[in-house]
Amino acid sequence: MRARLALLIAGAAVLVAAPGSARPPLRFQPDPSSVIAAEIAFNRLAQQKGQWTAFAETAADDAVMFVPQRVVAKEWLRKQANPAASVSWAPSIAYVSCDGNLAASTGNWKRPDGSVGYFTTIWRRDKKGRWQWIMDHGDTLGEAREAPEFLTGKVATCKRPAEGAPVGPPPEGKPTKGAPPPPPDESLVWSADVATDGSRHVRVRMWTGDEYQTVIDDRVKAGS
Repeated sequence: MRARLALLIAGAAVLVAAPGSARPPLRFQPDPSSVIAAEIAFNRLAQQKGQWTAFAETAADDAVMFVPQRVVAKEWLRKQANPAASVSWAPSIAYVSCDGNLAASTGNWKRPDGSVGYFTTIWRRDKKGRWQWIMDHGDTLGEAREAPEFLTGKVATCKRPAEGAPVGPPPEGKPTKGAPPPPPDESLVWSADVATDGSRHVRVRMWTGDEYQTVIDDRVKAGS
């Protein structure tokens, strides 16, 4: 297990120097293992410092969550007290954009009372290259999803579409107010649609070189 964790956490950031620049910009390999490592560290922080403290410390300023309506995470978290014991979670798979700056992870969680569910988190690198979450949501389940024997990761292709094919993300109508724009390379796109009754639909799509493949499709009923 220690050897596997070491491999997961050993994601390498690549520094690319712009010719003639004194301070080159940071560019990163699209590395799923670094996302998995961020999830593991996120969970560890929750166990050590408290559930909502960990959420607040790892969130981007524009991060959103659902309670059940969409809220700005840091504003909502500022008013929350940590529960006596934190929920624990583990990622199952991570998807990363072609440019390595956006990622989605999903897996199982478990509360201290034994109830279980799943989560999906969208991650974005900050200016220093650190992963911060920008969307987090989940739902309860009657029984946990089957956990994979090995943690896995997939990377969106950088291949451009054939001539005449659409370049942008698949049409989904106008984005909802406050929804973030797609990443610059548009190889990994996500949406979170919330109805007035609190039900929501979260989707993540990854570019294959020919089309967008839905890799995460979460539907949460009202009242969950």
